[in-house]
Amino acid sequence: MKLEEFDYYLPSGFIAQKPIKPRDHSRLMVLNRSKSEIQHKLFKDIKGFLTKGDLLVLNNTKVLPARLYGFKEKTKGNVEVLLLKSIEDKYWEVLVRPGKIVHTGTKIIFEPELEGIVKGKNEEKGSYLIHFNCKGDFKEILNKIGQMPIPPYIKEELKIGNDYQTVYAVHDGSIAAPTAGLHFTKSLLKELTQKGIEIVYLTLHVGRGTFKPIRVSKVEEHKMDSEFYSISSEVVKKINQARAEKRRVISVGTTTTRSLESAFSFDQGRILSGSNWSDIFIYPGYKFKVVDVLITNFHLPQSTPLMLASAFAGKDFLFRAYQEAIKERYRFYSFGDAMIII
Repeated sequence: MKLEEFDYYLPSGFIAQKPIKPRDHSRLMVLNRSKSEIQHKLFKDIKGFLTKGDLLVLNNTKVLPARLYGFKEKTKGNVEVLLLKSIEDKYWEVLVRPGKIVHTGTKIIFEPELEGIVKGKNEEKGSYLIHFNCKGDFKEILNKIGQMPIPPYIKEELKIGNDYQTVYAVHDGSIAAPTAGLHFTKSLLKELTQKGIEIVYLTLHVGRGTFKPIRVSKVEEHKMDSEFYSISSEVVKKINQARAEKRRVISVGTTTTRSLESAFSFDQGRILSGSNWSDIFIYPGYKFKVVDVLITNFHLPQSTPLMLASAFAGKDFLFRAYQEAIKERYRFYSFGDAMIII
């Protein structure tokens, strides 16, 4: 498949700059694959499309304030650092801007209590390895001076940091929010539970792999960066039981979906528990092993989440839905509206 096949034109003004409040009042497009039908609802209406016995799976990762601003000790030149993933204690893979003038051994001063020393560069990825020296707890300092790494297409200042966190975020580690989950409120989750829908959580720390641009013209040649995920034995037991009982597994977001599909064992025919690194790339032609229903947002052209959604819904049906969304003036991307594909 050619990359250009996953392009579409989005008129200016369609990219959501701030979230709808309350969260569950964003719009919801309902895609029925068996009937090729499209409906328009509000997200709070999603409970009408979930039934007793369904298993709802959410990603409870928490976004780190992963963007740091500092200056080089010797030249005083300003530097922006984006944390990608922790390699070991105080060693991080990062992106640096501007990167061309940062060399191994460069010391970057962020605050009096935090500095970093560049230990090397991964030429293939364009990333760097930095060792942080700090006076105090690194996480506490990060929470104090770091900024939320909101996507570059959001131009408005994020006034409330929790707007870019799900209401069930627990485990620090992501550099971007699992945005399909931003639509859920605590009250909506309670309503779903009361309806008999089982809710479980896994963790995938959203990293560069989720939003890394595809640089090859042939889709199949793209390689995803790996991202850490973890699924407990208790959650795995519930997922495998639901599958055995022919109950639907409802995946909230592309990150949850990649975790579930990565954890599936062909040899054993079931999900396996534990922690691992996922570099699974899902695009049209992929046969889903675990997920029956997908809840997701409207994604960037030529992006890997768009390709995953195309694989699940069927590319032609999904792109028809996107054109309908533009016609109906849906809000796109991270703070935008949602769809459920059943």
